[in-house]
Amino acid sequence: MPEQPTPEGVILVLGGRSEIGVEVARRICVQRTVVLAARRSNDLTAQREALLADGASAVEAVEFDADDTASHGPMLRSIAERHGRIGVAVVAFGILGDQARAEADAAHAVQIAHTDYVAQVSVLTELAVMLKGQALERGSRGAIIAFSSIAGVRVRRANYVYGSAKAGLDGFVQGFADALGGTGVQVLLARPGFVIGQMTKELMESGVKPAPMSSTPQQVADATVAALGRRRRVVWIPGTLRGAAAVMRVLPHPLWRRMPR
Repeated sequence: MPEQPTPEGVILVLGGRSEIGVEVARRICVQRTVVLAARRSNDLTAQREALLADGASAVEAVEFDADDTASHGPMLRSIAERHGRIGVAVVAFGILGDQARAEADAAHAVQIAHTDYVAQVSVLTELAVMLKGQALERGSRGAIIAFSSIAGVRVRRANYVYGSAKAGLDGFVQGFADALGGTGVQVLLARPGFVIGQMTKELMESGVKPAPMSSTPQQVADATVAALGRRRRVVWIPGTLRGAAAVMRVLPHPLWRRMPR
């Protein structure tokens, strides 16, 4: 399918200091307003300068606490009131957490699950309501990008708290996309493998080696934007992960439980 223009309107990055989220926005920001939503929103100078250098007409940073689910709806409505309709929403926040700590500290395990699953369900639902309303009122398209992970395909002992949250999110987004079919709201589910970037820097510094078929934030963004333009529902990054995932699903459990991160 030939690539199509991304929906017109504001580009919203929820998780405004996410390398992947910002890289996606950089590829579609020409002559458009970008809103970066993040904690410590006054500390996004580098991201703002990069987007302006790539042709964004304006970049605004707004305060966003993903874990404060009650704030999601009011924040989205405030953005729409200030800038008009949202064209593309990139849901790019999340935490890896500390698996060893989570196994002994229930509060930390819940924190990972809340940020990586519960908060995502909340903001995705609020976005769906808003973008469906825009489509009904103005006949305009909208798009939502959500990020799952290879970690959610089959949960591994080595990172089961994070992996289980991603598995839940992946299942939610599949049904979510089906529910939005025919409404004018496109949903793209991205499933990257290990991403070599700031989020995994601490892991690698502790001695964890990048998994096979790893990618960079730039590579993830390239594949995501291409899939968005082709109106795809799911994109594996890199594409060879699709075959690897099929193998992962059928590996005998005695082998699987010893798999590294």
